[in-house]
Amino acid sequence: MSSRFDVWAPKAGKVELSAGGETIPMSPIGGGWWRPGREPQGEVDYGYLLDGSDKAFPDPRSRRQPRGVHELSRTFNPGAHEWQDGGWRGRQLAGGSIYELHIGTFTPEGTLDAAIGKLPYLVELGIDFVELLPVNGFNGTHNWGYDGVLWYTVQEQYGGPAAYQRFVDAAHRHGLGVIQDVVYNHLGPSGNYLPNFGPYMSSGGSNTWGESINLDGPDSGEVRSYILQNALMWLRDYHVDGLRLDAVHALADHTAVHLLEEMAAQVDVLSAQLGKPLFLVAESDLNDPKLITSREANGYGLTGQWSDDFHHAVHVNVTGETAGYYEDFNSLAALAKVVTRGFFHDGTLSTFRGRVHGRPLDLHKTPTWRLVTCIQNHDQVGNRAIGDRISATESYGRLAVAAVLNLTAPFTPMLFMGEEYGASTPWQFFTSHPEPELGKATAEGRIKEFERMGWDAAVVPDPQDPATFERSKLDWSEAGQGDHARLLELYRALLRLRREVPELTDPRFGEVAAEFDESNQWFLMRRGALAVAVNLADGARSVPVAFEEILLSTEPGIGPGAGTLDLPGASAVVGRTA
Repeated sequence: MSSRFDVWAPKAGKVELSAGGETIPMSPIGGGWWRPGREPQGEVDYGYLLDGSDKAFPDPRSRRQPRGVHELSRTFNPGAHEWQDGGWRGRQLAGGSIYELHIGTFTPEGTLDAAIGKLPYLVELGIDFVELLPVNGFNGTHNWGYDGVLWYTVQEQYGGPAAYQRFVDAAHRHGLGVIQDVVYNHLGPSGNYLPNFGPYMSSGGSNTWGESINLDGPDSGEVRSYILQNALMWLRDYHVDGLRLDAVHALADHTAVHLLEEMAAQVDVLSAQLGKPLFLVAESDLNDPKLITSREANGYGLTGQWSDDFHHAVHVNVTGETAGYYEDFNSLAALAKVVTRGFFHDGTLSTFRGRVHGRPLDLHKTPTWRLVTCIQNHDQVGNRAIGDRISATESYGRLAVAAVLNLTAPFTPMLFMGEEYGASTPWQFFTSHPEPELGKATAEGRIKEFERMGWDAAVVPDPQDPATFERSKLDWSEAGQGDHARLLELYRALLRLRREVPELTDPRFGEVAAEFDESNQWFLMRRGALAVAVNLADGARSVPVAFEEILLSTEPGIGPGAGTLDLPGASAVVGRTA
């Protein structure tokens, strides 16, 4: 029988357990694993002394870090929570809607318990799934979450693992599924002690964010197991419904069975055992259908993937911004291709990349809902120089048009927190590295990056300045004011329409068609007998469509018309055609 203090440390010649002020010798039990001579009882703070080190390192599988990622771990029993979600049988991703949020900036308190208080609001909005940005242990007090170094923990500032269980329990009682964003492609720059234990990192391999994880080198079997067991932990011990897998294109794995395929297979097993849907959604910029192709058809068998192409096409056509990777999407033709074929780059030249990119989806076999789409998300806002949302520059009309396009498109729509009321608060890149040299390097690197792109360094926020974090918190008082309240009501109406009108959740690409006029800037999307007419011009336009019934319009007083529909500038209509 294994001990909860067993640790994999193949690099060490001697391992001791430091627990409750005692030092307990550990013995090798094979495969690089070590076990203590006796197991401490009850709740205890503990760590591992490697080869006589003075410092006790935290447990690589630590469930709690009450004093931060550099200090001792604390035992946590996930089975102690008395779950109240027995009536929750889960829900499939198909037909659902997602609300992405960051615990630290979603409420003034920035905690999981405070977020519970906003769940009724999300239910009233019409959301099906709440997606949390990474919550695992990182160094400092606030961070996006992508600098995590202890993947089995829940950050103490958010409330720790017990608060996480309370949050999921409450979400399920409100009829909301929970998706957890997890990062398996890199570790943060401070507090990563895994290399002291074993070959967790790939020798010589790196990606945009640091050293790559050892997924296919010597001793990679235990590293893969570390990741796979972590994924199952969220789904099993915390009752999470799905995982969003960060930047899977950065998972360097050349084995015959890719980590993602192995993970999908194990999640399917757990789903069958628990008797409820569980799913995996990948963030990927590869435009490779293999991710969401079934394992029976030699794919990885993931449930879904994010689609950046949809975001880019809507963003360009709504805002007019065409710099960088937006360049290829500067047309309504690009938007039409995305809504009817899923990917824009499907074997076409990507100007930004300087090469051909992507591969076509099989439109006859791929359900549309496998693509998760948005008009804003944490990356597309936070990775801008000043973290500005489109609500900082666009009118109510254009924000409404963007909302209509996302929530009536054939995909799984995702909202970024505050988007639904046109939040004026930015969402900026923020860190809280306690090490002065790391904080300085992070801030200087961020500023230099945008200086190279032509930005004035004076306007780029210092990620280490606490004010950058505070500015990024939502101002909930806005939701009831003026155009903010008007936009919020539109989002509620659109999400209600998705639940009530079958065509809006029809998963067949064959039931989607698009027409457009580049010069007059109107766009028409058909979903079976339903039509969505959009005017992206500033002035009024006539769209050649005959509506029998209008179900929703972003501006008052728009009638069905006879053969054509007259739309005011920056407006949209959803209705049934004659």
